[in-house]
Amino acid sequence: MNGTIQPRIGINEAFAIGDPKRVEQAISDIKALGVHELRLEISWAEYITPKGEEWYDWLIPRLAGEFGLLPVILSTPEQFGIEPKSSSPPSDTEPYLNFIKKLIERHGSSFNYLELWANPENHLNWDSRLDRDFGIFSSMMAQGSELARSLGKKTVLSFTGNPKQLKAFNDSGALGGVDVIGLFSIHDFNNDTDWNQAYGIIKELFSVTPKAVWITGAGYNTGGYDEFGQIKEFISAIDTPVERLYWSSLYDGDKPENENSSKLGLKKTDGTEKLLFRLLEGGGVGAVRKAYSFQNYPLCDEDSSKRPALIIGGAGFIGTNLAKRLLDSGTPVIIYDNLSRPGVEKNLHWLVEEYGNSVRVCVADVCDSKRLRESISCAGQVYHFAAQVAVTKSLVNPFHDFNVNAKGTLTLLEVLRSMDNPPPLIFTSTNKVYGSLENMNFINQGQRYMPGDALISERGINEEFPLDFHSPYGCSKGAADQYVIDYARNFGLPAVVFRMSCIYGPHQFGNEDQGWVAYFLTKAIEEEAITIYGDGLQVRDLLYIDDLVNAFILARDNINKIKGQAFNIGGGPSNTSSLLELIDLLGELGGERPKIDFNDKRTGDQKYYVSNSSKFKAATGWSPSVSAREGIKRLYVWLMMSKGFSPVLHLTQEEQHEICAD
Repeated sequence: MNGTIQPRIGINEAFAIGDPKRVEQAISDIKALGVHELRLEISWAEYITPKGEEWYDWLIPRLAGEFGLLPVILSTPEQFGIEPKSSSPPSDTEPYLNFIKKLIERHGSSFNYLELWANPENHLNWDSRLDRDFGIFSSMMAQGSELARSLGKKTVLSFTGNPKQLKAFNDSGALGGVDVIGLFSIHDFNNDTDWNQAYGIIKELFSVTPKAVWITGAGYNTGGYDEFGQIKEFISAIDTPVERLYWSSLYDGDKPENENSSKLGLKKTDGTEKLLFRLLEGGGVGAVRKAYSFQNYPLCDEDSSKRPALIIGGAGFIGTNLAKRLLDSGTPVIIYDNLSRPGVEKNLHWLVEEYGNSVRVCVADVCDSKRLRESISCAGQVYHFAAQVAVTKSLVNPFHDFNVNAKGTLTLLEVLRSMDNPPPLIFTSTNKVYGSLENMNFINQGQRYMPGDALISERGINEEFPLDFHSPYGCSKGAADQYVIDYARNFGLPAVVFRMSCIYGPHQFGNEDQGWVAYFLTKAIEEEAITIYGDGLQVRDLLYIDDLVNAFILARDNINKIKGQAFNIGGGPSNTSSLLELIDLLGELGGERPKIDFNDKRTGDQKYYVSNSSKFKAATGWSPSVSAREGIKRLYVWLMMSKGFSPVLHLTQEEQHEICAD
């Protein structure tokens, strides 16, 4: 850090005329970030339209009621009828000054500073335009700042040009009445994103007549999926000793998603929150700094014999437990994660604290082929767990679901295919590829559904069941599942697919969409009602995380034997529970049965799914070793301890000792 007080943080936004809904959404989003300043772009061209004044009469007071407002007049001289001339003074600046006067007289109670945006459109070619436009811009700045000051307002002058431009205006005396110099797009000051260097240039230029300095346009284009780049840019900007820092945009543009469009916002076009937004919302600047500190280089070890394992989605529940096992065995690990799932940063922090430099971290998106290639080039084994995991969210935002699950997996496969000797890949799919299983005959047996087919009841569902993708989530995961198998078949990749049932255990942050066992236990511990979708008779087989990790290791060790195949992996018929049966068990563990709220059945929800894992057992000798009852007790105690609750009183001392020892 720079040792100075942290700058006040703001957001830069513009709002099209007649879209109050978007304004209200922006207010909500900005407040969620804990941000109190807003830089509002005001277009002269829009203001003079028939509905322009009416729109801004509503917009400016509305925003000023929520934030400290910095209006910025976005217009070129030509829009005000000011024509370029080679001599001074320039043509009439009266329309420009009249607009400043009108804005202050009409809305001056809503702001203290006014930003004058008087830069040429092609500021990068300033040297070639300086002689032609100098008189125009210097006069506009000087007269505008003088007028604003006479009306009781301070002025900000932001520059996107190079230092020669700024020096020329300063030497002319045009900036004498300007109170603040704003840095906007520092790539124009130098070719490196070093805000402190740009700040130093400004301070040196104004050493005789000091000016306050703000950053009015920090930003980073995530068009290449490099969301961590925004983190680095934000840290660089906030560690600059300026008084205020405005981020360039809250949202990406409204243009359709494409690889080449500018993506400077904190949210994507479809509303998906980027990493910087999530971190600021969840923990403020401190959370951003912690995420920044996770990133460490180099990813590769100088000793080529110690090739690390790459775990994509490695900060999640499954990735954390696998990482622990590998690290305990002496294998270094690369955790590749975009930290999109709430709570996973706690897992990452725990791994780094516990294992130090043996944990290498790459905070990146699964669609970022450059970062994937960099990470895979070091790896001796790859585990792909990164996914959008909720059916409900896939129904709300199918495009995002597809991008993460299908496109992300295909991006990974293409990187592997380009390698001369690709490492083995274990990919986690889902039982949802078999659809809702509505065609099966089910029998209601007390508190659970059971299949009418005695063989399925005895052994579970095997890989011979037809694929039947339901919901966007089922489609995206199913497509990824099939791509992995096909790339193994057609391109010889050493890859295997696990179609998993319900996995549970320590380091799981479950919710009602996914991780339902941990979600139920957490709700019970916090004495809150548990929401059940449907009648609660749905049955799943439960697999404790340690047993799944055993299966991963066996798959890796037997990859040449089993590559190109899919395996159903779960606890099997001996480790099943219905939702209602789990509720009863929680009552037994906690001493009081949790309260239940029932809601409508969800799309694609299976009445019964139990894995038949005999194919994988035959290939590797694997079988579960932790019973469902024992595993749930272990998770219950882990959750109690992680939340700082007293030891569980409804387990015997022997059970508590055994569980805590694990």
